Amino acid sequence: MDAMDLDRLPLRERKKLRTRQALVDTALELFTERGFEGVTLDALCDAVEVSKRTFFRTFTSKEDVAMAPTQDLWEAFLEELEVCEPAPGQTLFDVLRDALLAALGRMPAEGWAHRVVLSRRLAGRTPSMDAHGLAFCDRTSRAALAVVRRRFALPGGDELRARLAIDVLVAAFHRAVEAWVEGPAPTRGRLAAGLGLACGAVPESLTLAVR
Repeated sequence: MDAMDLDRLPLRERKKLRTRQALVDTALELFTERGFEGVTLDALCDAVEVSKRTFFRTFTSKEDVAMAPTQDLWEAFLEELEVCEPAPGQTLFDVLRDALLAALGRMPAEGWAHRVVLSRRLAGRTPSMDAHGLAFCDRTSRAALAVVRRRFALPGGDELRARLAIDVLVAAFHRAVEAWVEGPAPTRGRLAAGLGLACGAVPESLTLAVR
C-alpha cells in the first residue's frame, strides 16, 4: 500500500499497518545481518518495541514475517481473481496471469522489490522458510482453485486442467523471480516484464522437441 492510500485509512488501521511494516523491515534486516536462526522472536519484538502478543496478532511465526512481501502479492492475486472480468474467449491461464500482474501493480512502488529480494535470498539458505513457502503455495493454489470453481464455468467440470493452469502460473512466477533476484537492479516493473516473458514461454515449453 502506497503512502497516499495509507493516509486515507482510519488512524487505528494506519497504526496497525505501520507496525506490521516495521516488523517486516526489521525482521528482514536482522535476519540478513545475523542469520535467521541468530535472531530470536524476543529480539525482533524488542527491536520494534512491540510485545509478542502484538506480533502474533499479525504473524504466525518468524517464517511468516520473513516471507510477508511475497505472501502479500499472492493474497492480492486472490483478491484480483475474485473481481476480474475475463474477455470473451480468454483462456483460464491468461486470466490467472492478468490477475497476478494486476496484483503486482498494487504492490508498493518503493521498498517492496527490495524486501522480496531479501526474503528470497533468506529462503534460499533457510530450510524452515522454504517449507513455510511450500505450505503457503499449496494453500494459495487451493484457494485460487476455489475461486475459479465458484466464478467460472469449467467445461465438463474439468478441475484437473484448472489446477494445472494454476500450478503452471506458480512455476512461471518462480522462474521469473529466480532470474529477477539475480539480475541487475530488481524493480517491480522488471519483475512484471519477467513474469510476462515466463508466461509467454509456457505454450512452447509444452511442445519443446528433444533429439
